[in-house]
Amino acid sequence: MRLLRNKRGQGMTEYIIIVALIAVAAIAAFAYFGQTIRSQTAAMSESIAGDKDGAGQAVDAAQGAAGKALGEATSEKDLKNYVEPAK
Repeated sequence: MRLLRNKRGQGMTEYIIIVALIAVAAIAAFAYFGQTIRSQTAAMSESIAGDKDGAGQAVDAAQGAAGKALGEATSEKDLKNYVEPAK
């Protein structure tokens, strides 16, 4: 009976570790692409509302944010410029 209880605790611990890893991955992805996601969401809502000019501006902002995120992701990092934004 005692052995069965220990296995349940182990399963719960493994589940918590997996959920934590997924949360960290989601936070990292949002850190890189957060502005892009916000701009795309704004473009969709303005397009649905019928504001084509605002939607076009939001799409342009999303493309700019995506380019910036790509530049940051592909830039070479070392200890001297790790915290500096990509240029």
